[in-house]
Amino acid sequence: MAELISGDGRTHINSRLMRESLQNRGVLSQTESDRDLRVFPDVTLVSIGGQSIFDRGKAAILPLVEELVEIKRDKSLKMVIGVGGGTRVRHTISIALDLGLPVGGMAQLVGAMEELNAILLNTLLAPHGSMPMQRDHFWDLPLYFDAGITPIAISVPPYHFWEPPPEAGHLPMHGSDFGLFQLAEVLGMKQVVYVKDEDGLYDKDPKKHPDARRFGKITLAELLPQLPDDNILDRELFHAWSHAKNLTRITIVNGLQRGQLTRALRGDDVGTVIVKEPA
Repeated sequence: MAELISGDGRTHINSRLMRESLQNRGVLSQTESDRDLRVFPDVTLVSIGGQSIFDRGKAAILPLVEELVEIKRDKSLKMVIGVGGGTRVRHTISIALDLGLPVGGMAQLVGAMEELNAILLNTLLAPHGSMPMQRDHFWDLPLYFDAGITPIAISVPPYHFWEPPPEAGHLPMHGSDFGLFQLAEVLGMKQVVYVKDEDGLYDKDPKKHPDARRFGKITLAELLPQLPDDNILDRELFHAWSHAKNLTRITIVNGLQRGQLTRALRGDDVGTVIVKEPA
């Protein structure tokens, strides 16, 4: 029988958590573990860029949808699709800044813009089994997988009105790329594949510099000291990943090149592959 403790007007079950807040750093350090339970270790999170893919229209979207349909026929490849908001996000943030909205309010509006792309993609994939996932409804994922339905999530992190204040300026620090990284890390997914309009991560912007060098396969530890300023992913992602526990692989592929996404889902080293040794 559990030991009961009283003396402060309340009765507690004796444990390390009694009378404590889960935000207390001392409690967190006492309950720390080397690795969390990996809920979906066989699932890949596929992030489809808003500005890099959706904003290009049907010339970019329809061939990618065809490839996604082919991927769905391979029952061994289980995925969650995440979508970004693209240029509409930048326009929305510009208006929000003019209105003086708080950072959390801007994050909430960004999510609404991304939901439009989730609905668009779902309309194209619906005949083959897909469904937009409601914000934060992670508990629905097993139902989707069991029914053969591909869930489509938005990329913005689930902070909503409580987005942490940025270190500088007024823009939210945690963008779409970070949001899907966070989802994959917390749920212990197999990997994240970022679908962009470049062949991977370069040491500088290849659209501006023809001599830009693409990173092939590299470890996170090797990449951090030479992280480029012109980065195709959120810089906050890489620093957060260095302290994360579960995610060990991120791949960046070109969604305009047919087959790169399929190869990445199968574990091939295509585009830029960044790996991290398990904790």
